[in-house]
Amino acid sequence: MSRIVVQKFGGSSVGDVEKIRKVAQRVKARRDEGWQLVVVVSAMGDTTDELLTLARQVSADPPRRELDMLLTCGERISMALLSMALLELGVPAISFTGSQSGIITDDAHSQARIVEVKPARIEAALAAGRVVIVAGYQGVSRGREVTTLGRGGSDTSAVALAAALQADCEIYSDVDGIFTADPRVVPSARKLESISPEEMQELASAGAKVLNAQAVEFAREHGIVIHAKSTHTAGSGTRIEATPGAQGRVRGVTCEADVWGFCVPGAPDALLAFLDEHQVRPRSVAFDVEGRTLVLVPLQDVHGPEALRARLPATVSVLDELATVTCVGAGLHADGLVVRRALGVARTCGAPVRALHSSALQLTLVTAREQARPLTKALHEALVG
Repeated sequence: MSRIVVQKFGGSSVGDVEKIRKVAQRVKARRDEGWQLVVVVSAMGDTTDELLTLARQVSADPPRRELDMLLTCGERISMALLSMALLELGVPAISFTGSQSGIITDDAHSQARIVEVKPARIEAALAAGRVVIVAGYQGVSRGREVTTLGRGGSDTSAVALAAALQADCEIYSDVDGIFTADPRVVPSARKLESISPEEMQELASAGAKVLNAQAVEFAREHGIVIHAKSTHTAGSGTRIEATPGAQGRVRGVTCEADVWGFCVPGAPDALLAFLDEHQVRPRSVAFDVEGRTLVLVPLQDVHGPEALRARLPATVSVLDELATVTCVGAGLHADGLVVRRALGVARTCGAPVRALHSSALQLTLVTAREQARPLTKALHEALVG
């Protein structure tokens, strides 16, 4: 019996018709080696952003249910075109939406979590010798509502299907694996041959764009090894799997350049309840240099930010020109030297630290938006080398 591999191709990999044809040829070559394939695709290029722009031209705060109905169109376009391209190559293929693939989620529109996968139709199609193309980023709730999985959700679709099918999982993007920093920000960044799921999850949560944090969490819980590879080259990529790491060693540095900080003078209970009511998930809670509680939220996770700002309680202020720079590695919270060195680096490069947050796996400095890239580069040079 052939082994199954789940492959995921991101939006840049299927950005136009010619790229879709190249992906089809790559899939065909893998099938010719004797593999059964399930291929998860994102929306083409900037399609999701274009659909979001359309929605915001109609509404400053688009209803999340209707936004899900709109945004899932992007992946459906990609899945159908890739299936057509494979059929043109003589490869039997069939495309499925998330719901047709059996991806069951909770009811949280725009940031749903997968609760179960029932891949009966996929298994039947594989048994019939077909390559299965799946629209990523989407599922269906038990109430039969179409849902989306949040930014990078196609990664989660792929990992969840790999777990359900007991398959290998390969995530393809423009870069050959996971680097110690974004090479576009830090040209000296090095590729990691392997990284633990915990460290990768922290990097993804802090703004690294190569993999989705929920996908990594799902893989860790289900024992799935993810292989991050390049669509365009034959490099070795990076394996995301349980690996022993050196305590107190910084494995990577990443930044998120558009972050809102919701400030309250005391305990954040009421603010957190307000954000939960408006389906806004904070990334972290810190304390700023003035002793106020600072709830950090990546702006790209907020639908209708100005509408949200207008509804804020009078006791809450917004710092809307912030960025976070995060160092990730096991045991960083227990190494005071790393914290001292990071603060020293920030002072040296003229990046005032507005707040600081640390945990067992990460150290996050909150600074001004324009300082995000210079501070990322400086911290990488000092702490990664």
